[in-house]
Amino acid sequence: MTLLTPEAHLRAVAETVRRRSSAEPEFLQAVREVLETLEPVLAEHPEYIEAGILERLVEPERQLIFRVPWTDDAGRVHVNRGYRVQFNSALGPYKGGLRFHPSVNLSVVKFLGFEQIFKNALTSQRIGGGKGGSDFDPSDKSDAEVMRFCQSFMTELVHHIGEHTDIPAGDIGVGGREIGYLFGQYRRITQRYEAGVLTGKGLGWGGAEVRTEATGYGAVFFAEEMLLRAGDGIEGRRAVVSGSGNVATYAIEKIQQLGGTAITASDSSGFIVDEAGVDVDLLKQVKEVERSRISVYAERRHGAHFVATGSVWDVKGELAFPCATQNELDAEHARSLIAGGLRAVAEGANMPATPEAVALFREAGVLFAPGKAANAGGVATSALEMSQNAARSRWDRDKSESRLRDIMRDVHASAYDASVRYGRPGDYVLGANSAAFETVAHAMLAQGVI
Repeated sequence: MTLLTPEAHLRAVAETVRRRSSAEPEFLQAVREVLETLEPVLAEHPEYIEAGILERLVEPERQLIFRVPWTDDAGRVHVNRGYRVQFNSALGPYKGGLRFHPSVNLSVVKFLGFEQIFKNALTSQRIGGGKGGSDFDPSDKSDAEVMRFCQSFMTELVHHIGEHTDIPAGDIGVGGREIGYLFGQYRRITQRYEAGVLTGKGLGWGGAEVRTEATGYGAVFFAEEMLLRAGDGIEGRRAVVSGSGNVATYAIEKIQQLGGTAITASDSSGFIVDEAGVDVDLLKQVKEVERSRISVYAERRHGAHFVATGSVWDVKGELAFPCATQNELDAEHARSLIAGGLRAVAEGANMPATPEAVALFREAGVLFAPGKAANAGGVATSALEMSQNAARSRWDRDKSESRLRDIMRDVHASAYDASVRYGRPGDYVLGANSAAFETVAHAMLAQGVI
């Protein structure tokens, strides 16, 4: 049998994905970004072409869509749509968060699940890739309404998850409150205290230290490793951060612990600029305790101001941490940041920089860490939570943060070494994609055509 050349093979796979998923722009974008980097890997490993690894990798093993009916506090019935995409289990049980947000649809969930395959592979924690969620918006709901929704959602999801099958976690809109309600309903239905079935649990009932902080901390640790490799560091650097959820808040906290100054945070209403450095305790009070708009921070913080128009990326900084949502940082923003002396970007969110922005960063020599590498700390610590649940043990905070830092150091080393091996030292997009793909492909080859 004559094999296609790597270039022709990649074109054929891309065309199949376009044909099958033409109405899923986020998923198509995620697949395209990966395929564009894999030609040298396929040239070195023609066996991947022969075994149809990519054809199988871009098609989820299972896609679940289900109805989620619930009643509000006034007794009115609402119906949302629930999703779980179990993408690839070659390395272990499916692992990936649940996102509750009005923007959630099948395309978003598939893009996140596809990214999760690579992210999880980079952690070396033996977990597969999956993702899920709903178009439900918890932000304006009472605790009782969120509880009823979560119970309805889990009543269907329970049939498809388990600690050896699929282990969901939190994502946007799914924090400790939601995980608690989901776990309670799982336990009620199954009659089992299966702590390892969900991660992001409370510390008093199976949760892990540093899990809340892990994605933000991990992104900063990865950025630090990139900068150290280039003979630089975070200390004394001015950082622009988007978002004000867990990822952004704890990225800001770790930047400042390492001697940098994070000067921004944002939400859907606008952003704040605090030249003295964001007051993390005040940010947590406003966003985590009071669940208020970011403008409240500026009202209470002397010297800070709130901006309702424009973009947080209009603010100049040497370091950028996009931690809000996909495609938030476009080419225009990238040009402005580069002109302002940008040194490094670490994606705390999933695919927050558009392809055009990423291309500009790479062309300008800006150190760029794609989300699948930079924000792997969250899922890595989820896997550590699973390990502690299995052993019925609990690590202290110092041990947990030390393990997180070691994992992020290893993720950086894997991505950097792969970039060197394929002739583009310091190209972390190429490095992360190729290192993760090789790991998953090797496992798929060993397990046969399934």
